[in-house]
Amino acid sequence: MARISGIDLPKNKRGEIGLTYIFGIGKTSAQKILTEANVNWNKKVHEWDDDDLNKIRSIINESFKVEGALRSETQLNIKRLMDIGSYRGIRHRVGLPVRGQRTKNNCRTRKGKRKTVANKKKVTK
Repeated sequence: MARISGIDLPKNKRGEIGLTYIFGIGKTSAQKILTEANVNWNKKVHEWDDDDLNKIRSIINESFKVEGALRSETQLNIKRLMDIGSYRGIRHRVGLPVRGQRTKNNCRTRKGKRKTVANKKKVTK
């Protein structure tokens, strides 16, 4: 079982796909890591020996911010935007889309379940 930075990598996946299970490593980063460690991209994770694992671990620890450190940095960046009161920070605080999407019809993922507002009944004379 390959365990890198607190994540158990799936055994039967190819190396470049297996590394993407680590938060902060995508497909291109995984390819760069494996190239630098001289490991074939198509080699399955369970075929890696201890030497390959140690090379991959050291490369990730040296040159990538992953998992907890990256998550906390992202949260601090969002908190900073909210503290300075920027437009993006206000959108984060209110729970609306941050990147310029329209909100009239869509954006249910950010806004949550619909809150129906009933019309006022007209008084009859």
